[in-house]
Amino acid sequence: MRNFILLALFLIFCLPVQAQEKSKLQLLDIFDYEYVSDPQISPDGKKIVYVRNFKDIMTDKNLSNLWIVNADGSQNRPLTTGNQNDHNPRWSRDGKKLVFQSNMQNEKMKLFLMWMDSKEYFPLTNTSQSPGQAVWSNDGQYLAFTMFVPKQSETFIKLPSKPDGAKWNDAPKFIDELNYRGDGQGYLKEGNRQIFVISADGGSPRQLTNSDFDHGTPDWSADDQKLYFSANLHDNADLDPLNSELYELKLSTGKIDTLTNRQGPDTNPTIFPGDNTIAYLGFDDEYLGYQISNLYILDKDGDPKLLSGDFDRDIENIQWDGKGKGLYFQYNDRGDTKVGYVDLKGNIKQVAEDLGGLSLGRPYNAASFSVSDKGALAYTYGTSQSPADLAVLDGKKVNKITSLNEDLFSYRERANVEEITWKSSYDERDMQGWLVTPPNFDPSKKYPFILEIHGGPFASYGNVFSAEVQAFAAAGYVVLYSNPRGSSGYGKEFGNLIHHDYPNHDYEDLMSGVDAAIEKGFIDEENLFVTGGSGGGVLTAWIVGKTDRFRAAVVAKPVINWYSFVLYADNPAFFSKYWFPNKPWEDPEPYLKRSPLSYVGNINTPTMLLTGEEDYRTPIAESEQLYAALKLEGVETAMVRIPGASHGIANKPSNLIAKIASILAWFEKYRT
Repeated sequence: MRNFILLALFLIFCLPVQAQEKSKLQLLDIFDYEYVSDPQISPDGKKIVYVRNFKDIMTDKNLSNLWIVNADGSQNRPLTTGNQNDHNPRWSRDGKKLVFQSNMQNEKMKLFLMWMDSKEYFPLTNTSQSPGQAVWSNDGQYLAFTMFVPKQSETFIKLPSKPDGAKWNDAPKFIDELNYRGDGQGYLKEGNRQIFVISADGGSPRQLTNSDFDHGTPDWSADDQKLYFSANLHDNADLDPLNSELYELKLSTGKIDTLTNRQGPDTNPTIFPGDNTIAYLGFDDEYLGYQISNLYILDKDGDPKLLSGDFDRDIENIQWDGKGKGLYFQYNDRGDTKVGYVDLKGNIKQVAEDLGGLSLGRPYNAASFSVSDKGALAYTYGTSQSPADLAVLDGKKVNKITSLNEDLFSYRERANVEEITWKSSYDERDMQGWLVTPPNFDPSKKYPFILEIHGGPFASYGNVFSAEVQAFAAAGYVVLYSNPRGSSGYGKEFGNLIHHDYPNHDYEDLMSGVDAAIEKGFIDEENLFVTGGSGGGVLTAWIVGKTDRFRAAVVAKPVINWYSFVLYADNPAFFSKYWFPNKPWEDPEPYLKRSPLSYVGNINTPTMLLTGEEDYRTPIAESEQLYAALKLEGVETAMVRIPGASHGIANKPSNLIAKIASILAWFEKYRT
């Protein structure tokens, strides 16, 4: 018996173990995905603090902790733990302290300060409102941040007092603001975001501004005696939402001076602490649908200078190098997020590529990075096969430090993603997309097909991971996603091909992409399906009003009626001013011509509507209009309403699962 047991133990521990056969991704795997965001490299470039994002299946929450790792990848370990949200970590200039936001003590978000030698931390704030991202003073003694300050106006409607013990309904809500609700925020409370400073030793925050306007995150002057911020302080701010300026606030007196003055946005002031040179983003407003954010500097004499020249890509996330000789910045280029560098003469070069992985649901380009004093970069590294991991670029060497989803992907098979290009049948322009094939793909077989369309419409998809697209492929579909005209990352001219002309010829771009996929030979032409969200929902509804080639469609969070949308969405001054030549009642024809509702009589395709019930960007009334219209026309239709969800829908992991499951169920119903 003893020899038998020894033999059994030998077989278990000593003989090679066969690799476990991988299975397809499951919808519940969404709760297992993790990703890196907001990596912050220390000033000396030796350590990186990053946000590690995860999900809790029992509470249906998106959560995050802070982790720290050496730049060479060693000693990767947590700084905070628990089912909470920790984010926006920022190093002090000397690298000895860290400030971050967290709700670890209760549901209220607070600023916390951590000493990096001992890893001890304490709450800096205990305010009734949540503070925004904190910015260190150069000497490390103070932090500046914005925070919402409520105000209570006198009740306009005077009601008689109710009798003792009477139970009346809540008092009526009196609204007299143009912007009275916001997507993801609900009905807005009275008040504005003001600027505060607080000592790094704790104490009470000191409020520095007190106007009836929102103020942007400030940055410190070289001597820590001033703060610079962006805001739209114009009297007509609601009606002219993009017209922000840069301002200088003197801490000693509270005096505010205006630094810029042009029609258009001036934002994101970033100060080089060596000589007070201000870098910022902006553009001269041409009232176009798509406008490129340029990089400017204000020198010590206050003269603005365009630094980015004719660089034909949107610039964001600007950061000075350690010597003040230039700036690093982030941009999207043909579906790839990159880091560039521009010197003070305007010379631009590419520094890093393959950033991404922050948009877990659909394959949007989204990324973040930070730079040390000596030019080492820490950034989110994203591919089509995995959500964001942490990577470091020191010189020309890229070191991928984390593999957060390696455990999940060790037993799950992922779909393959390949770039595909084609010519639009409308004007022969080059179009770019990505074709996704199911696990264990066999090109000799025929597969059902999904065209998935991005929103925006001024946004871009890329070669990055998408839980939604992977789920479609795991269900056996070939998926095409692409960047039709109007997408960002291809220049100003390409983006504005849909200016005052959306939707229209993006239809031909997309149909040409479907034809290019079919030419591959493995698409079942009898089983074509189409879906998209937001701007993609607009195009999906437009497509089924133009063609019957798709067996079924899912129109997610769409605009159906532009006339109602611009008056009902959460930013009417913007949509009516930049997306149309005139207000609806001044010139209704373009609104009707470009509304999918106008073509509902052509629709025969079984069409499902899907929208969050608390969506204030493309309110659910838009979906309800198409649903009612299709019912009146006798077209097979259904409506899925996601309770508690805003425009992003996936504010809870289960909402993303519900969205994917609903789309697949509708397509399976009509798949032959």
